[in-house]
Amino acid sequence: MKVLRIGLCFLFAFSVLALGAVDVWSQSILEIGAAALFSLWSLLIYQKGDTKIEWSPLNWPLLGFLGIGLLQLLFHGTAYPFHTRTELLKLTAYFLIFFLVAQAFRNRRDLTGLAWFLILFCFAVSLLGIIQHFTSGNEIYWLTELKMAVEPFGPYVNRNHFAGFVELTLPVGLALMAFRGVRRDLFPLTILLTIVPISAIVLSSSRGGIISSGFELGILALLVRSKRQLHGAQMTSLAIVALASVALITWVGVGRATDRFSNLKVQDVSLSRRVSMFRGAAGIFFDHPIKGSGLGTLVDVYPRYETAYDGKLVDHVHNDYIETLAEMGLLGGLCGALFLWFLYREAQKNFVAEQGHLSQGLHAGAIVALSGLLLHSFVDFNLRIPSNALLFLLQAYLATSPPLPSDAPGPHNQRSDAYSATLTTETGTVRC
Repeated sequence: MKVLRIGLCFLFAFSVLALGAVDVWSQSILEIGAAALFSLWSLLIYQKGDTKIEWSPLNWPLLGFLGIGLLQLLFHGTAYPFHTRTELLKLTAYFLIFFLVAQAFRNRRDLTGLAWFLILFCFAVSLLGIIQHFTSGNEIYWLTELKMAVEPFGPYVNRNHFAGFVELTLPVGLALMAFRGVRRDLFPLTILLTIVPISAIVLSSSRGGIISSGFELGILALLVRSKRQLHGAQMTSLAIVALASVALITWVGVGRATDRFSNLKVQDVSLSRRVSMFRGAAGIFFDHPIKGSGLGTLVDVYPRYETAYDGKLVDHVHNDYIETLAEMGLLGGLCGALFLWFLYREAQKNFVAEQGHLSQGLHAGAIVALSGLLLHSFVDFNLRIPSNALLFLLQAYLATSPPLPSDAPGPHNQRSDAYSATLTTETGTVRC
């Protein structure tokens, strides 16, 4: 299981660092890696024989998406079968990784390691983005120069997708500090690791990212207030985070972000252009209301529904919801609605349950991260970027994972810590 956990973290990191895993080569590695890890897990299960398999209710709508894609292929209900097959492979990899995360990260020690992986990785990628911004032009890793009319940030081709990455990872550290899920001696380090991503998302000048991050802070404040968790030490730490973030943002240049809200550049998508994309995608949906045009086929069918042609290829319509309806129809919309229903039902139930500080912080951070990205999805397509889609599913697991008490057993107990262990002795039964 340790190898499985390391492999999963590697895939998460690889998908981000490989330009969001948007190229064919990186998607292929991601799919092969998911299949290899699933094979490894199957071998472990076969050898042990008595390992409990964790099944999330979110698996059902995810399988529903796969089923819709398969039906589109089998009954020739897709405009371009090749793109549908490609998307099916990608969705299968997503499902396998989501399923394996639920098997690999169950107890307190493993979840603590996962939390620190997300905090450190968020800091490292954000620091890379800041350094790269000031030391290179339209390049990624100082090597890959982009010829397209886009403005990259960090390892992402599009700054809005970097913002989505921060939205999905930053809340982990903030929530753990707010809910006392971090040891007191680690608070200074956690503060340092969280102020850099806040500065990076402002420096990226993503309007949707900045607004969604502000929305996330509001959600976190509401969750903290609902639990009345904030004490003197936490208030001081969060105040330091806020002041340090403001100082760092001012130093790196807040003017650029302010300018983005008042002026549009050539590569920006204007509001009128977004509206025209929405209308085009809506036209696709109305012509294919039940099954959609086919998974992954929007880029193929959209030109026939173009309402404001500007000579640019439209592969996504900057709205994850309408794009899902256009490609998968009401069937896909139903699966999406069920996914969100199961997600927030389980997340709310687990957040209010009795649990330790670490567990509550992870649940709160996941709820905040998911809410922020779902808001951003109204004006962008982060869920179509493999790296961000995987991080979204990771947070979905954390939000719906069983609550753990603060005195959870160590790594020797792989079962859920929410239940009591029973130890039989010669004199009777002792519950611990």
